[in-house]
Parts: sequence; structure tokens; C-alpha cells
Amino acid sequence: MSKPSARDRLARAAFSLFGERGYEQVTVEDIAERAGVGRTTFFRHYRSKEDVIFQDHEGMLERVRQRLLAPGHGTALAAMADAARLVLQAYLDEGEIARRRYALTSTVPALRDREIISVARYQRAFREFLADRGGDQGELAELRAELAAAGVVAAHNHVLRRWLRGQAADPLTEFDLAMRQVAVLFDGGAARHGTTIAVFRTDEDIDTLLPVIRRLTSKDQA
Repeated sequence: MSKPSARDRLARAAFSLFGERGYEQVTVEDIAERAGVGRTTFFRHYRSKEDVIFQDHEGMLERVRQRLLAPGHGTALAAMADAARLVLQAYLDEGEIARRRYALTSTVPALRDREIISVARYQRAFREFLADRGGDQGELAELRAELAAAGVVAAHNHVLRRWLRGQAADPLTEFDLAMRQVAVLFDGGAARHGTTIAVFRTDEDIDTLLPVIRRLTSKDQA
């Protein structure tokens, strides 16, 4: 088994110390000493102790943008779901570190604020992708893009929080189900621009029914 990198040792040392002493009481020097490295090595990998908690958000955001633009997605919502799944998988891969981060951000206001900012950046990336992909203009199109992006982020965060709390045994399956709900909410509205046909049985003859159907559909289009 390969020896953990200095970066990994620093992360483990930091979370261990945060759990023992509390976030505010731990210094960079404490983390470096616990990891068995010097202060210079710490700053080679992280800018601050806060950065140990929020590892590589910039890199993940770039991977999300690349995934959004990858070929093979049938719809814009499918592309966003795929990109959001990438983020969820990254948390799952972190395992216990992700759960320790959640515990910290739940109790330290400064960390919670930074997490909120990070979430907003993902939502913005989704919104901008929708705006570029959709081609529609105007205030209504902007609102729809904002709502759809917020829906994807909210569904992702709902599943993630359940996993972090130990409530989701199969988070990826839950995520896929959540994304289907988002698709129903936002793709369902698009069907109103086409023709919907409902099949039912009645004793009335077709000549009697056709005027009624035309009258009803004309009201919907008005």
C-alpha cells in the first residue's frame, strides 16, 4: 500500500484536530506538526486551514462545466443531471472526510457562509449553461433557467444531506430518482407548446364530440 501524500496527511490531521479542539482553536502550525511536515509544506498545498476543508472547488467547478458541454446528452436537463451526479460522486469518494466537513460547516458560521457561496457558483454555472443552450431571450427565459438550475442544485443537495446524515443507503439511486422529479417539473411544462392527446371512451358519437374538443382547445390557447 502506498504511503499517503503530504496533502492527504495534512487533511486528515486537520480534521482530526478540528474534532478534538474545535475549528477556531487549531492553527496551521498545529496541523503541520500533527501531519509530520513543516509549515512551508502546508502552504505548498493549501492557502489556509479553511482551504483544507474545501478542497479543490475550482477544479470541480471546471469539471462540471466540461461535463455540461460533453456530447451525448439528450436534453439540457440531462446534461445538468450528469454534471450534478459528478459532484455527488466526488463527495461519496471522500467518504468520512465529507461527513466531517458537513459537521464543521453545520457549526462554524464562517465555513457555512463559504459553502453557501460555493453552492451559488454551481447554480450559476447551470443557469449560464441553460441560457447559452436554450437560445431563448427575455425575462421569462431567464427566470426559467434560474428555476431549473435551482431545482437541480436543490435535488442534489437533498440527496447529499441524506447521505451525510447516514439516511441514504443508495445515494446514487436516490439522486437519479430526484433528477427525474426535476425533469417532470421543468420538462413537463414544455409539452404545453405541443399537442397532448388523451384517449377515453364515451357513448357520444364523434360528430358530437369534435365541436366540444375544438371549443376546449381554443380556450386553452387563448
